[in-house]
Amino acid sequence: MIHTGDTHIGYQQYHSPERRQDFLDAFERVVADALDGDVDAVVHAGDLYHDRRPELPDLLGTLAALRRLDDAGIPFLAIVGNHESTRGGQWLDLFERLGLATRLGRDPHVVGDVAFYGLDHVPRSRRDELDYQFEPHDAERAVLVAHGLFTPFAHADWETETVLAESNVDFDAVLLGDNHVPDTAELDGTWVTYCGSTERASASERDPRGYNLVQFGPDEVDIRRRTLETRPFAFVEVDLAGDEGIERVRQRVREFDLEDAVVIVELRGEGDAVTPAAVESFAVEEGALVARVNDKRDIDDGAELATDVSFADPDDAVRERVREMGLSSAALDVDETVRASKVADSNVRDEVRERVESLLSDDPGAFVAAESGDDLESDDGVEAEDSEAIEDAADAEDAEAAEDAAESDTGTTTETTAETTTESDSEAAAEPAASQDSSLGDFA
Repeated sequence: MIHTGDTHIGYQQYHSPERRQDFLDAFERVVADALDGDVDAVVHAGDLYHDRRPELPDLLGTLAALRRLDDAGIPFLAIVGNHESTRGGQWLDLFERLGLATRLGRDPHVVGDVAFYGLDHVPRSRRDELDYQFEPHDAERAVLVAHGLFTPFAHADWETETVLAESNVDFDAVLLGDNHVPDTAELDGTWVTYCGSTERASASERDPRGYNLVQFGPDEVDIRRRTLETRPFAFVEVDLAGDEGIERVRQRVREFDLEDAVVIVELRGEGDAVTPAAVESFAVEEGALVARVNDKRDIDDGAELATDVSFADPDDAVRERVREMGLSSAALDVDETVRASKVADSNVRDEVRERVESLLSDDPGAFVAAESGDDLESDDGVEAEDSEAIEDAADAEDAEAAEDAAESDTGTTTETTAETTTESDSEAAAEPAASQDSSLGDFA
């Protein structure tokens, strides 16, 4: 079977329509490989979409790809990740009703002699409610597909050992999504593996993107890495001496093949001040699709600035600040509406009012502050805007206060930027509480 995930369809990275198409193209290549390889199943470990409101072209592209799998008799088995999760029905539920996908959960779905189970992403604050009890199976093998940052891998906040120990099913493998770094480990006889992302969702993801090919033999589980052909990224590192500046940067940029590439220029050392816009426009003139500058030199302008300054992902600074604030899931939902959603500015007030009223009546616990750092994503993809409205909304005791807080700050932009280095995807700016449609209902 193919084990893929973190496809992030609909992500308009660097505000580039071409990059948005790249993420759909990468998913289509996975499907093409599945058809060419005549696999028994395609398993998706969450974050099919970059956000909970994919646009029509992204939905149509996904439907076309899933229909090709269905026509070939290849089942598409999937779970819901943190990026695409909604409070009501999931997009995956729609695909399942159309007969194009199977949403994995507590009940086994058997393909051949393998029983598949699923565990959607669940916020850390609600994991104590899980009991990891599954319906039994009579297949020869069992696989759990899950989305989150699991041990023993980097940035982990979810113990795989606990899942395996408390589960009533003995799993032969755990297929994971959320961490964009592919990796594999063995825990007490169970193989645990991340497939990684299918496209570069941040400048820190330098290694080739791809997926896992997993095969179950009579006595072993074979996990192999397959790479995908994706848009080239050119990582240009420039060490500047004391008297060097823009001309040295241009000289270094010319040494790379920039045709249709995403160019990330990293400045180190000393040297003169370099205007990012000048470098970026030069790279585009040399054939790049888009270019960004990470100036990692020490900056002393009398202000309290981080030494690592990134112009490549300006939204990272906002998400870092949101993570540090430890906001409740309700506040994060307002944040998503004000900053990240496709809601028109004129409709933000009504949308926030409706969401807060719904939460007050259905899920008052959503207003409880989360632990700092619980819900931030490492991916960029939304316009950076002032987060003070979100903090105000978190403290509001009624919908009107939250509404006023959101209205007062819509359209304000944040100029400070800072580079993030983790390739994890679990650090989300907007993570909804689990709903009746989520797997939490199965395991609570």
